[in-house]
Amino acid sequence: MPSPSADSGAAVAATSGSPTALVNGHVSGSASRPSTQADAAPDRSRETPPRAASAPEPGSRSRSSRSWLTRLGGVIGRHPWRFVIAWLVAAVVCFAVAVGGVTGESLFNRLQSGAPGVNGEAQQAQDVISSVEPSLTTLTLQVTGADLTDPAVVLAGAGATAKIRDIPGVNGVRSPLLSPKGVTDPAVASLLSGGTTAAGKFVTVVDFDPGLAKAAQDTAEAAVTTTLLDVATAMDAKGTVGGFGPVLKAITSTIESDLLRGEGIALPLTFLVMLFVFGGFLAAGMPIVGAVVSIGGALLSLFGFSHALDLDATVVNIVTLLGLGLSIDYGLLIVSRFREELSRRERRGRATREEVIGAAERTVDRAGRTVLFSGLTVAIALSGLLVFEADIMKAIGLAGVSVVLVAMVVSVTLVPALAVLGAKRLSRKGSVQESDTGFFSRLAQAVQRRPVWVILGAVAVLVTLALPAFGMKLTSSGTELLPKGAPQRVFFENLTADYPALAAPEVSVVAQSRDTAAVTAWAQTLKSQPGVTDVTVRPLGADHQLVSIMVAGQPNSEQAQALVHHIRDDTRPGFTALTTGQAAGQIDFLESMARGAPYAIGLVVLGTFVLLFLMTGSIVVPIKALILNVISLGAALGVTVWIFETPHLEGLLNFSSVGAVESMVPFLVLAFGFGLSMDYEVFLLSRITEFYRAGYDNDRAVSLGLQRTGRIITSAALLIVIVFGGFIAGDILIIKEMGLALVAAVIVDSTLVRMLLVPATMTLLGKWNWWAPAPLRRLHDRFGITEG
Repeated sequence: MPSPSADSGAAVAATSGSPTALVNGHVSGSASRPSTQADAAPDRSRETPPRAASAPEPGSRSRSSRSWLTRLGGVIGRHPWRFVIAWLVAAVVCFAVAVGGVTGESLFNRLQSGAPGVNGEAQQAQDVISSVEPSLTTLTLQVTGADLTDPAVVLAGAGATAKIRDIPGVNGVRSPLLSPKGVTDPAVASLLSGGTTAAGKFVTVVDFDPGLAKAAQDTAEAAVTTTLLDVATAMDAKGTVGGFGPVLKAITSTIESDLLRGEGIALPLTFLVMLFVFGGFLAAGMPIVGAVVSIGGALLSLFGFSHALDLDATVVNIVTLLGLGLSIDYGLLIVSRFREELSRRERRGRATREEVIGAAERTVDRAGRTVLFSGLTVAIALSGLLVFEADIMKAIGLAGVSVVLVAMVVSVTLVPALAVLGAKRLSRKGSVQESDTGFFSRLAQAVQRRPVWVILGAVAVLVTLALPAFGMKLTSSGTELLPKGAPQRVFFENLTADYPALAAPEVSVVAQSRDTAAVTAWAQTLKSQPGVTDVTVRPLGADHQLVSIMVAGQPNSEQAQALVHHIRDDTRPGFTALTTGQAAGQIDFLESMARGAPYAIGLVVLGTFVLLFLMTGSIVVPIKALILNVISLGAALGVTVWIFETPHLEGLLNFSSVGAVESMVPFLVLAFGFGLSMDYEVFLLSRITEFYRAGYDNDRAVSLGLQRTGRIITSAALLIVIVFGGFIAGDILIIKEMGLALVAAVIVDSTLVRMLLVPATMTLLGKWNWWAPAPLRRLHDRFGITEG
């Protein structure tokens, strides 16, 4: 391997300007006021920059050589009101269509819920069952405290129950009150708690006609619910109604309230943080306005996707808060750079119109370029989800990419326009000098003195945090997603405990055979498997047999999954069989994810590598960034497993553990966490690269880069933590797990990785950071995206 060219920095500096020019704003524009060579770079001990023959003043390039971002900044600087009005009108339209119901329905009316699934063996078995016995939507009434030994009470209840049959859309009613032989009829024992009338508990199950339109279904369910509750009232008892419809409504309404709560927590707190960062209400409010507009765009994109594919209810919170967090981060970067550029240009205490336009041009060109790079890296990370077979992963990937693009465009157009309109106030508030020395430069220099020890210590901490992830167990919860004590969760817990005969079998097998006896003989051998409590066989149409297997524990317990594996690996002489059930569905989902993972990882790694190479011209920096991101994400998953699976902190975080992590969480954390990690990587690398190309040596460029971006990265990380902290405050379990995992990922990445590992590794590698083979160097010279 050839060594990196010792004069590579000089070659670049000759075309980019000297470090003095850099600090004066000719290249990076990062000083807070005009400065001389003497005070621009007070510490020359670590830098050996070449001198440029001449350094161009900002804005002195000809129009033909200016980048499209510079030209966009000029248009924004000259016509800010056009952009502001256009975005505000767009935001009103977005909110009105997505959640205002102007089209007759809102996004939240179109959401679905259920375990993630793929077209595997479990789904194929369900298709066979549905083709013979179409599944019907049901509502169930649980009655407690009824005197079933009193004929008058039973008669009153039977009269109220009979009215249900007359409701349009009702297919049938199953109730012990309607039995011709009375409530003691053995045929209705399964509908009585304990099989007797002694407990005073019973259920009534109402089946609806198949294929009802949504409006007709909703009308029928509302009428049936009211009449069912009238049954309990007529019997002077207590009644509760549950079913898939009420569970879905409970989940979507909880998610909607979680979203409002999360945004209600995030927006005021982020405003306070930015008020502290910027020292003024106007500057602090600009990223918030951009974030609100981005949320509107995000909700509208989700509403559009809901017409093309089924959107799970959890998707809304995940991608909306991601858009909120990114919008605030990007807005923070844009406003900070605008103030920096503006304070450096003003000469008389108040910036002229041309100086404001110049600041807008430079801000959009440099900070806007960073936002575009960052947004593209996040979009690339999320696009990896499109490779997977599961529709829910595709939906999250599509929605996530669209939300990131909205946040990116808003940040590069609306936020600079707001900054231009507030330039007068920003100018007065932005006169504090940006120093090349400070906490973050001192931190970088301390790390650079002992880079090996810093690397060993930080990696040891990250590996320790990641260790619990090696014992991760995955599950797909049903009503357990709802908080403990939620009415629908309690309903199904009581239904399972009091009416076990009504519970669906944990594992079902569809055997393609007309020989019931042969299938029964094979099925009986399954009774010896761990956890199996009962096995029954019945014909399913003319060509199949349905084997129902009851397994102790939860539907997707380890015993149920082990049984599925045993059946699928077993030799079944004379017939083929398909297993289904919650455990089988989860196995199919995870196997599908495993098949798609190499392609998703390859896509994300390749896309990220190419993007970082185009930005830095190095192949070492992208490889290092990818490795560090993997280690930090492993630590975040380890923290998540330790809290939710072990469990710990149940009381503090207000959740009840199911002994596992939701099956989608690791994949989503890897996608979203990787994108956020690269977000901060781009923030830091863009400035380090800018200094290095100006002629500073490697160590000084790292120190200056960390000094200039450290406060922004720390503030951005804090804002993201606040935003995703809204997830943790929510009630839906999978949302809570996602929130905590992403908070852990951001904290680990913005501290151990960005502040310690990045400067340590870049110091240790020295000039090798910027190495690339000669063919790739020539490729970067031609296609690299570094300067306007």
